[in-house]
Amino acid sequence: MEYDYIIVQSVLSNEKGQHGPVHIKPLPDQDPYLETMFVQCSKVLSTNFPVGTKFRIKVKIITPTNGNRAYASSHYTWPFEIIKD
Repeated sequence: MEYDYIIVQSVLSNEKGQHGPVHIKPLPDQDPYLETMFVQCSKVLSTNFPVGTKFRIKVKIITPTNGNRAYASSHYTWPFEIIKD
């Protein structure tokens, strides 16, 4: 599978089973990357920047074989770009 560059944003979330209150989510209109998807990426994005910061990252969709929902994955060592509004 090929990788895509998408725009994501840090958001506060109370979803169970995730790591901490700040999550990274895709912005809308980036099909097939949905706003509801979890994004696996460097913790730096959720810990070193204010909530609401937007980033451009390289990701691919991972579909687990155990029935869990698909998510976007970016290697934690890959560079990212901060997007200014």
